[in-house]
Amino acid sequence: MQLEFNLNFFIIFSLTSLLATFLLAKYSKDFFSGYLVDKDFLKPQAFHKEPIARIGGLVILFLFTLFVLFYFLISGEFLKDYFVVTLALFFLGFLDDLKIKINPSIRLSLMLIILLFCIDIFSIQISRSGLEFLDYWLENNIFQIFFVLLCFLFVINGANLVDGFNGLLSIHFLLISSIFLLINLINQNESISIILFSQIIIVLSFLLFNFPKAKIFLGDSGSYLLGSLIVLNTIKTYELNPSLSPFFFAVVLFYLFYEVFFSFIRKITLKISPLKPDGRHLHMLLYGWLKKSKRIKKPNYLTSVVINLAYLCSQIPLFYFYNNGLILRYCFFMLIGLYMLIYFRLYSLSKK
Repeated sequence: MQLEFNLNFFIIFSLTSLLATFLLAKYSKDFFSGYLVDKDFLKPQAFHKEPIARIGGLVILFLFTLFVLFYFLISGEFLKDYFVVTLALFFLGFLDDLKIKINPSIRLSLMLIILLFCIDIFSIQISRSGLEFLDYWLENNIFQIFFVLLCFLFVINGANLVDGFNGLLSIHFLLISSIFLLINLINQNESISIILFSQIIIVLSFLLFNFPKAKIFLGDSGSYLLGSLIVLNTIKTYELNPSLSPFFFAVVLFYLFYEVFFSFIRKITLKISPLKPDGRHLHMLLYGWLKKSKRIKKPNYLTSVVINLAYLCSQIPLFYFYNNGLILRYCFFMLIGLYMLIYFRLYSLSKK
């Protein structure tokens, strides 16, 4: 594809995305009232005080499907792995958006079945981890599948876990995608760059109607969809840029991964079901601390800004040491230490 044609395509696609999102946001309550409208103000992760339509996932799926069709017409390549994985996980989350109650254990089991099917059908693999003993285990096909499955589970559930504040997940997605886009542009990987830039356009269109004041929510379908896109983008970028250290991706995905990991350990320690939501996640503690300040009128918006700004600052070493596995390994463990310090400080403040 020629650069000039690409530019025209992105302009047209951007305008189409904005128009489609505007129309769906404007008429969402008329079409989806009683089905996709969030009126639950008492759940731990609820911070809105008026009914909001959870159609963000539907908007993003529609626009991404449109892009996949355009991409096929232009390049002749059908992005079947992207399309099938995101579509399947979208529908799993969409059941909850439709208020169809599914036991968390059953939902997790369905997610496992979907992911195992997709990993096998599309031969999704991760060949290197940056750790010698783990690389040896990755040569085993069963362990390879198990490892890829864990990566999907951590990131997708991490995306679903942090979703709840206006712009928190979508801005985080944009930052991750922008880092991958920059890396692929530097290494002249045009196809994945086009895919990433189109995803950025789609999520930016959604963000305009979700931040700072939300007119629509992502819903579980949207968080699952964005989480699956992040994993696929990560694996594709890893395949196309073999010189990158695996710890480059560990640092990029740190927040989503560690939020789930720490939450799981914390709940097990407290003898709480890891599948049960609570109000003790980092973003919720930060929100509670900001809410106590009389000078801060919009802690919801500010929480998303603070967390993503801190995340962006943590990614600065990537631009200097993206090929240096040793330094990035130290950065990863430093991030764990910083996370723990901040978490327990906020937790102690929440008790006062």
